[in-house]
Order: sequence, then structure tokens, then C-alpha cells
Amino acid sequence: MEMNVHSAEHNESNKDYSNSMNFDSQELDGDEIDRNNKVVIIGAAESGVGAALLAKKNKYEVFVSDYGTIADKYKDELKENNIPFEEKGHTIEKLIDAGFVIKSPGVPDTAAVLSSLNKKGLRGVSEIEFGYSFYSGKLIAITGSNGKTTTSGLIYHIMKTAGLDVEIGGNYGISFARILTDKNPDYMVLELSSFQLDGIQKFRSDIAVLLNITADHLDRYDYDIMNYAASKLRITENQTKEDHYIFNVNDDLISEFNSQLPIRAQKHGVETQDYQNGITSKEDAKQFEISIKGKHNLFNARCAVEVARILEISESDIAKGLATFVNEPHRLEVVATINGVTFINDSKATNVDAVAYALDAIEGDIIWVAGGTDKGNDYSPLYDLAKERVKALICLGVDNKKLVHSFERYIPLIIESTKVSSVVDTAIDLAKAGDTVILSPACASFDLFDNYVDRGDQFKEAVMKSKLAKLSRRGAEDAEC
Repeated sequence: MEMNVHSAEHNESNKDYSNSMNFDSQELDGDEIDRNNKVVIIGAAESGVGAALLAKKNKYEVFVSDYGTIADKYKDELKENNIPFEEKGHTIEKLIDAGFVIKSPGVPDTAAVLSSLNKKGLRGVSEIEFGYSFYSGKLIAITGSNGKTTTSGLIYHIMKTAGLDVEIGGNYGISFARILTDKNPDYMVLELSSFQLDGIQKFRSDIAVLLNITADHLDRYDYDIMNYAASKLRITENQTKEDHYIFNVNDDLISEFNSQLPIRAQKHGVETQDYQNGITSKEDAKQFEISIKGKHNLFNARCAVEVARILEISESDIAKGLATFVNEPHRLEVVATINGVTFINDSKATNVDAVAYALDAIEGDIIWVAGGTDKGNDYSPLYDLAKERVKALICLGVDNKKLVHSFERYIPLIIESTKVSSVVDTAIDLAKAGDTVILSPACASFDLFDNYVDRGDQFKEAVMKSKLAKLSRRGAEDAEC
């Protein structure tokens, strides 16, 4: 595989703006939804298929339409449940007799099919909104540019440790609607992306958590961070004075919006002094043991503790949950050590701030693997860290011009590749004992991979193959002795 070396010495992808939607997603009240017996679902991934299953359970006539190819596992599920569908295009004639439309969050509001349905007078709801109309328990919703998966998982784990009847879903992996096809738990923890929040109408969480707002997905928000921030703040818009809103006091954008919006919920600000020296139990004044590492995870844990205390979970259960939590894969996940070199999979780090947290958490020299589909990134916040910590940058992507140009003054060696195995082999050649090789891309994955999970899995597989090859060589050498 040809690799380019630079030395410092010489899915329907589109814009989705909350303030300029082409798709008419006006409110449909519960009675109106009940009166419309046929529902059309646009998009057949996790959210769309989950909505289809929930609609089928509730006696709707359902039809699913996807512009692309539907994954086999979802196609099989639709067939098993006798839900008709089409793929590789939308047939408007099959869609226009519906009572209303459910749109998957991955489908942009500017999609031609939605414009056509809108002109026919069809109105729509999001999968999150549709699920909300069937849920009767307490909702804890978490959003932010970074840390929302970790924080959601930690909140869920603490609640489960305390013996509460709770499920987790949304952007976390299992759609809200799918969960509701089987159960209606007392509590629901939902990780929500900006795209999911763009589609809410009456959705209201009992506890909302807004972790941070940094530049992300700007390619889908007209390269305007204020549009993106406005989507994140929608998590508060339907809350009442009985609800709770936990937010990052030290985030300037959040503070600006908080001062302008008519937020009715009870506010719980979390600031640096609340966690920078650890998080203290109210029971014995001792610091909690926290299983996840890094300064950014202290903040995430502090937000989770605030949720737990609002829910009146005991300090002992909080302590047990914090100490026993295991994070999801692809988030500062240690894969293996080869020749004294640590390999870390941080494929979920798809924006600049997430990478900054990762690089700052590592001791010793770093070989940084980054790249993919740029989302309008400004890499300047990483320049000092790169200059101080990174000895080589390996760009894993189709078009790396922006990355190379951004870092050629700060990193002494930059290498380009489009093959994960070559990346790992090169990293092993460059690294010495005590170094860390980290995949922390700062970019989306869609140029070379299905998603960030696929990217992370391929990286882990390549690392483990190299480790096994090393062990095989050692075994052969021992046999010769």
C-alpha cells in the first residue's frame, strides 16, 4: 500500500438546519396521531425500524421507505413482522395516502422525498417524538458535543445499581421506540444528538443534561455554531418548573443561551471547582472512587452524580456505581500493549474537543492516528498539544490535505494512508517502549468505513493481529533455542 510521507522540515448526507426546515414537522397531538391509521416511515436504520415496530404494535398500518439499501438485519426484522418496505428509492404514490410521516434522524429535512410529501400536505413527527407519545415514565435526557455516551451510560449504571427499573436508548444504540415495543420502564435514560433534538415538538424530559457545546457537525448547520447550539438547547424548551436542567457553567455558549432563553426548569450548574480535585460523598466526606479516567470524565461523573442526587439515590449506591462502571468501546479503549507501546482506540472522538481530551489524558510521546471526513473543523485548539505531545501523525483518510496543512508546522512527521493495517504497522515501526499510539480521528468515518464502530473495530483487529504475529515469532524463536 503506497503511503505519503510529509516532514515538518521542508448515507444521504446533507445539511440539516433547525431554523430552515423544508419538511413541515408541525405538532401532531396524541388524538391526531391516533386518528391517522397509516404511517409512513422514512429511513430504515435503527430509529426507523424501531418506530415501525412500535407503530405495528399499536395497530397502525405501516410502510417503510429508504432511499438507500436497507441492512440485512433490518430487512429481516421488517419481513418477520410483516411490515412492507421499499429500498433504493422512494415511490411517492406509495407514501401519499398516509396519515402522517415518521422521519429518522439520519434523514435530512432537505431530502427531496420530504419536500414532496410536504407539498402533498403530509405532516411529520420524529422517532423520538413518536416514542414519547407512548411513554408514561420519567425521562432523563443527555446531550452535548462530547461525553454524552459516557455520561448516559454512567447515569444508567448508577440507577441500575440502585435497583431502579430503568432502560437506556436513543443515540446510545437502541432506539427509544424499539425499547417501548417490549417494555415501559419507570425510568428512561436517553442520549440525544442534535439531529434528534431538531425533530422534537412536545418531547419533555424530567431531567435534562447539557454537557458542552463545541464545533461539531457544522457542515450540517450552515457552518454556524449558533445554529448547532440552538439545536442542543432544545433539550430545555418544553421543561416546566417541576423539571431539572443540569448544565456546564464553564461553557460560554451554554451560558449565553441560558441568559437569553426562557428556561423554566430548576437549574443545576456544574462548574470546575465541583470536581477538579475529585468528587466528595455527602455521606462520609470521602472522595468517590471513579473507574473512568481523565479530567473530562470527572466532569461527566459529576453530572451523573447530580442526576442521582435529584433522584434521591443513596450516596452508597452512587459510590458503588461510580466504582464499577465500564465504559462503552471506542472511547479511550486500551486495546493492547506491543513491545511496550500502548494502543488506544478512541474512534468515537469525531471532533476537535474530544481529541483534545484524549491527547491531554496521555503521558509520554504520542503517535496520533487521525482523519476521515472533515466536518468543518478548526484544528487550532490542538496545536499546542500536538507540538508538546505528538511525535508523528498518521492520517487515515481519503483526503488529508486539511489535516496535513494544519499540523505540518507542529508535528515533525506526518504520514498518510488509507489502510488500517498499514497504519498499525507504521505506528509499530515508529514507536518506542513507553509511547502511546492512539486512534482519535477528529473526523467522521464515512470516507473509508461504515461508521465510527467499524473504524474502531478494524483498528482493534489490526492491532491484535500484530500482537499475535509478535507472539508467534517469539514462540518460533523459543522453539529454536
